[in-house]
Amino acid sequence: MSKKILVLPGDGIGPEITAQAVRVLEVCRDTFGLALSWEEGLIGGAGYEATGEPLPEQTLAQAQAADAILLGAVGGPQWDKLPDISKRPERGLLGIRKQLNLFGNLRPAILYPQLAEASSLKPEIVSGLDIMIVRELTGGIYFGQPRGIRELENGEKQGFNTYVYSESEIRRIGRVAFELARKRNKKVCSVDKANVLEVTMLWRDVMEEVAKDYPDVELSHMYVDNAAMQLVRAPKQFDVVVTGNMFGDILSDEAAMLTGSIGMLPSASLDEQAKGMYEPCHGSAPDIAGQNIANPLATILSVAMLLRYSFNEGELAQKIEQAVSDVLDQGLRTADILSAGMTQVGTDAMGTAVVNALKALAP
Repeated sequence: MSKKILVLPGDGIGPEITAQAVRVLEVCRDTFGLALSWEEGLIGGAGYEATGEPLPEQTLAQAQAADAILLGAVGGPQWDKLPDISKRPERGLLGIRKQLNLFGNLRPAILYPQLAEASSLKPEIVSGLDIMIVRELTGGIYFGQPRGIRELENGEKQGFNTYVYSESEIRRIGRVAFELARKRNKKVCSVDKANVLEVTMLWRDVMEEVAKDYPDVELSHMYVDNAAMQLVRAPKQFDVVVTGNMFGDILSDEAAMLTGSIGMLPSASLDEQAKGMYEPCHGSAPDIAGQNIANPLATILSVAMLLRYSFNEGELAQKIEQAVSDVLDQGLRTADILSAGMTQVGTDAMGTAVVNALKALAP
């Protein structure tokens, strides 16, 4: 049976990078014989401009009917000042995650050896880096109620948000982390702020309970401020890192810079049946949109994650990852990962190179 993918190009560089990822999907279908089909939908600023909503009802229906979703990016300065925060592009992204119950966000931070010099840290610190950050995606302070801006009796305005996690939310994301660790190096570091936040005191207690079901996996705990420091001091001490929504948002972007460029990092957001939405970790980069200079590799690598986690096509996923590595071996670089002696190429040319490398791996 053919698998159906919803492609959501979004805003900024989103249409450019997803176009290259779709070319890779075409190779998967036409050269490797994978039964695939796809259609496009609107989200973010594009959705707002077309329908007045960052997550149009039609897009949500398309997403619910699809087997997996491939997303580009959302957002841009033209929507930053919308007075109704619920209409801003990012609300479309939060909304689709919540509506589809995509609670488990996987963000690998892998340093390709060809890009060791592009990292902001010394090569000996980051060489061989392979971290999986597991971020809880549908709870925490981003979704907690009550929230808002209110006026106090003295006329001063006050903003407020609620940081809340239930035991069941913590347990299910914990299990995702431990299951992944079993397939890796059998280490989980749970990141919290249990010295000052009651919600993360509960987080730590529940992680300890989950760990009892995984005696073969080592569990450690780290406060988020220390984790931020350790990621740049000695990042290879980590295997699987599990944390809440806000902390994961920040730490995964920090980890991205260890790899040379956030333009290299894919991500997966999964529900309990492994249906997922796959997207690059970077944003919409409106300052370079339409210039054919954006790095499409994170989006192409997101296709590999899609095949691995939602379609159980691990072998083909590995071929896509190998194709990306082969292209880097050829010395081709987009501007964000360019170093001395390498050849700078644009978005389209990088996509073409990956497509050709992938075809070369066909039986």
